[in-house]
Amino acid sequence: MRAYRGVVRGGVVVLEKAKLPEGAVVTVTIGETELLRATLQGVFRRSRRVRIRLRPSHLAQRD
Repeated sequence: MRAYRGVVRGGVVVLEKAKLPEGAVVTVTIGETELLRATLQGVFRRSRRVRIRLRPSHLAQRD
């Protein structure tokens, strides 16, 4: 077995400095620290959703 460094980009593992033959079967191992750090960064980078509630026009005119 060999270990290669890689990064997940867009849900795909991109290996750095590795040339593997086409069709090679690989196993990906993620360290707990890296997974926790990546999860926290993803939460902070996530765009904030703005919720706007509009009243239907037929209800707004009932005063």
